[in-house]
Amino acid sequence: MSDVDTSAGASDVLVSFRGVQKSYDGEALIVKDLNLDIRKGEFLTLLGPSGSGKTTSLMMLAGFETPTAGEILLGGRAINNVPPHKRDIGMVFQNYALFPHMTVAENLAFPLSVRGMSKTDVGEKVKKALGMVQLDTFAHRYPAQLSGGQQQRVALARALVFEPQLVLMDEPLGALDKQLREHMQMEIKHLHQRLGVTVVYVTHDQGEALTMSDRVAVFHQGEIQQIAPPRSLYEEPKNTFVANFIGENNRLNGRLVSQDGDRCVVELERGEKVHALAVNVGQPGGPVTLSIRPERINLNGRSESCVNRFSGRVAEFIYLGDHVRVRLEVVEHVRALDPLQQEH
Repeated sequence: MSDVDTSAGASDVLVSFRGVQKSYDGEALIVKDLNLDIRKGEFLTLLGPSGSGKTTSLMMLAGFETPTAGEILLGGRAINNVPPHKRDIGMVFQNYALFPHMTVAENLAFPLSVRGMSKTDVGEKVKKALGMVQLDTFAHRYPAQLSGGQQQRVALARALVFEPQLVLMDEPLGALDKQLREHMQMEIKHLHQRLGVTVVYVTHDQGEALTMSDRVAVFHQGEIQQIAPPRSLYEEPKNTFVANFIGENNRLNGRLVSQDGDRCVVELERGEKVHALAVNVGQPGGPVTLSIRPERINLNGRSESCVNRFSGRVAEFIYLGDHVRVRLEVVEHVRALDPLQQEH
């Protein structure tokens, strides 16, 4: 699948994957013919389930894996044979990968020292990086004396301290609890906005991807199924996998009656006509699947005149704190879920 960004000029592209493939056994392809442009300064998330190829793609970009075929360009230069430490790339891992015998300041100083920077410059950059992640007073502590969130901030500062052109993040928040993870999502997002550095972020968490990204590339079985800004991805999924993987989704099977531009009419199994947005619908008369987001369903027994109205039976209420999920049986027992906000 080709995802070369035709809207961006060559000078706006920092990373290019050109026909990249990866196989570990010479037969099964973990990554299949990946063509992808990553723009300078953007926050791109590679999203997908385990085994989809997202992490392998990131590791090939980092230099920890070698492509079986194809080419990876960084700043217009082929880097297939360039070792990781010479790619000018910052890296943040889920397990932090901090040196336990070094203080916070020493951990941050390490990538600067190996680049031959003077002691004065190292000190200045370390101080700046600590301030950037709000850990000014933690310079002399060791990793074991820090919380998980603080360790991840140190790992983030270490990836940024030498001012790389690109930062890669591999599930960096996966080990944190829900509340801290959500807090760190916004910290990373705001840090990216301030610095303008290009970020490629890997996660299997859909909410995380939608919250943080400029664009999201959805991976499945080694291929990008769709790449788009979060809102477009959620509102206009290109196929069934994306619709089901991004957010909650109800599906109804039917037959395409007609299409007019980006709108279409679908006839369901019991003869009901539905007006919908047309995405890859095929030819009139052919089978189609309707994707309906739960929050688009309204319960109202008096809306006889509205479009896309169905009769159904409330089968179950599920209390979830800030909202109630309602399970409906409609169209011959097809189930739909409708989150209703609680009134306090």
